[in-house]
Amino acid sequence: MKLWLMSLFTLATITSLTCLAAGPTITMKNAEPQAFLGKPMYLYPDDMERQQRDAEQWGHLALSLPNGYSTSEYFIRNVTNPALYTFLPPSDIATGTAVIIAPGGAFMSLAVQNEGLNIAQALNKQGIAAFVLTYTLNQTSTSIDAYQEEVGKVFAAKRNGQDPDIFVHQAPRDALKALTLLKKNAARWNIEPDKIGFLGFSAGAMTSLSASTASTDIRPAFLGYIYGPMKAIEVPHDAPPMFAAIALDDGLFGKQGFGIVNSWQAQNIPVELHAYEKGDHGFGVGRPGTTSTGIIPQFTAWLASHNL
Repeated sequence: MKLWLMSLFTLATITSLTCLAAGPTITMKNAEPQAFLGKPMYLYPDDMERQQRDAEQWGHLALSLPNGYSTSEYFIRNVTNPALYTFLPPSDIATGTAVIIAPGGAFMSLAVQNEGLNIAQALNKQGIAAFVLTYTLNQTSTSIDAYQEEVGKVFAAKRNGQDPDIFVHQAPRDALKALTLLKKNAARWNIEPDKIGFLGFSAGAMTSLSASTASTDIRPAFLGYIYGPMKAIEVPHDAPPMFAAIALDDGLFGKQGFGIVNSWQAQNIPVELHAYEKGDHGFGVGRPGTTSTGIIPQFTAWLASHNL
């Protein structure tokens, strides 16, 4: 069974999984907010209307598959009040580089543990400051059962060859707002304004890509693009260097070729691609037993090669 069925976001394919003959064991529920992200730094603190209609919800998924794979993690949905969560490395190993992490979740949720906390902690060990971004999402039902039905409809459409429009155009604006905030206040976190970039996963990769190629005067120093769509796009001449990674058995984007890499090459912008044999979609810091576990060391080595 393909683990990509856990999808653009770990929770998004519960409906599909329950159709399997040897079905998984699944427990999914709403949950109280968790402390592991720390205190939010809201991107729009002066927007009182936004503060008052803050609808953020936490949830939890525990899943075990017949092949022995299991996961237990928290997620966030219904984000209407975007924020950054700060993770700083020990001062004696700090490099001055900062990464804005954009978790995936099909623009219906955010995998803030698998593609947020875990990534931030791995980067901190390499001396890199990390800021987990909770960007604006499509709004979903507060009921878990109704939410699963909504997600199931989206992915049923995808399986039938349709392409439902789930992209949230505010999300890349949130990413650019976060970048501006960090640049203006870099000294506060002992980071360098010209060494701040994005690292996005799945829908977060789409968000980071859109922000990095937007018509704007502000650019990140780099773009980490992890298991996002691989088709060619229009790239501005001043787009940042890109580090791209994907597993070739990714059921969503693994067979699209590498057009996006060619797009960077066409503009003579530095680009590096890691295409792992296995890892499926949503491997985060790496799927155990596959070479995708090399992603963080490879990404940080790439940053160092660019003096970042």
